[in-house]
Amino acid sequence: MQINGKEYRTVWFDSGQVLMIDQNKIPHEFALKEYSTYQEVATAIREMTVRGAPAIGAAGAFGMALAALAAPDHKFRAHLRHARQELISTRPTAIDLSIGVQYVYESALKFIPDLPHARQVAVLAAGEFANKSAEDCLELGWIGAELIQPGARILTHCNAGALATVDHGTALSVIRCAHKQGKNIFVYVAETRPRLQGARLTAFELEQEGIPHAIITDSAGGFYFWKKEIDLVITGADRICLNGDIANKIGTYEKAVLAHAHKRPFYVAAPDSTFDLSCAKGEDIPIEIRSETEIKRINGKDIANPGSPALNPAFDITPAKYITGIITPKGVFSPQKAAQRIQS
Repeated sequence: MQINGKEYRTVWFDSGQVLMIDQNKIPHEFALKEYSTYQEVATAIREMTVRGAPAIGAAGAFGMALAALAAPDHKFRAHLRHARQELISTRPTAIDLSIGVQYVYESALKFIPDLPHARQVAVLAAGEFANKSAEDCLELGWIGAELIQPGARILTHCNAGALATVDHGTALSVIRCAHKQGKNIFVYVAETRPRLQGARLTAFELEQEGIPHAIITDSAGGFYFWKKEIDLVITGADRICLNGDIANKIGTYEKAVLAHAHKRPFYVAAPDSTFDLSCAKGEDIPIEIRSETEIKRINGKDIANPGSPALNPAFDITPAKYITGIITPKGVFSPQKAAQRIQS
């Protein structure tokens, strides 16, 4: 992605360190963070310095590479096993994290007892996983752009841009490609409470790309559907089940129901790594519950009644019946058939 005219990836590996854009500081400050241990990467994922399913998948893969480089010879396998468990446990809903970590773990173990080679393979495997994710996102962007009509008014929810992936984005990759085709699109950006990923990150990316947009409150989507000013919805996903149900940022389900009620298409864009072929349906997806502080405080200031508890699920489930199609690097498929096409 371009930030202030310079190209960046969200997360990458260089000289034995994992580097990433600090997403907690955007849009008010642009800063890079460097990590030397897998424990530091795990903390960065947990604290959402890096977030978005494909991005944390790559971060987890690079974290496993750090674990392989640091593992003692006599405890190599045990050290990697512990690192795998710790990294995967940081955020349970997004399947990309587990897939990225497991890919590097299994790649390294194939070359035991040649430990120097196993360490090298871990680093190469992590880079391979990240590169494949970026390539998938670019490919699905051009595929999805064919669905966008000139002058389309698009609603998106949360951040599914380059910041949420290694590069390009998922929903925003489609939007970027349509913009590059000169389709004169406009994007409604749902703010995405409580962490405001839409208002902070999606809006930032769209501004950097010069794509016309406006931030709206999460509850304003129905108003713009009622006014017939939304032509379609595109979101990303954190996990896609065999039956086409998806998990995505809390509030996605409401957007899908609104689109269904107003007879507007609702598309999901995702790389291969977001499909969980072991998960039959949405009810089987673990939903991350985050701290009530995220709801009750902003920038250290109380915004809610101090004595009242708050509930803070980070994701919800959108049933396949509300999804028009899933945009993948292999094409656009019905939600019920998308997982089968990924397998083939």
